[in-house]
Amino acid sequence: MSADPACPLCRALPGEPLGDEPTADPAQGPAWSAVLVRDGEVPGLCRIVVRGHAREMTDLPPALRRRVLAGVLALEAAVREVLAPDKVNLASLGNVVPHVHWHVVPRWADDPFFPGAIWSPARREPPARALPPDVGPRLAAAL
Repeated sequence: MSADPACPLCRALPGEPLGDEPTADPAQGPAWSAVLVRDGEVPGLCRIVVRGHAREMTDLPPALRRRVLAGVLALEAAVREVLAPDKVNLASLGNVVPHVHWHVVPRWADDPFFPGAIWSPARREPPARALPPDVGPRLAAAL
């Protein structure tokens, strides 16, 4: 798959890099990259971003879809291990940026949006929850 120069996710991966898909065939290249998004309202928000441009999961060949979903599940497991949230939400929307990417969202029962989606109106003030300073390297190691 090639990049789309008009797509912001093809030009740059916003966030702290956590790593690319480990691949047994370097010529094949990674199917995805993982990033930690430093968002004060949603601590620990991560994304899996498909390398190369595709608008929908079904635009990907079946083998590539499986590799991307394996990455989503691996990142979910890393978030659970490192952050121990009450719940993890997985979302693939692409309404704002139509490039296949998945949000891996740690959730706590006292977060401002719970039990609604993080894109819903806040229901309460955010708790004083700070991520450990080494959360990026810890997530990368767990991934």
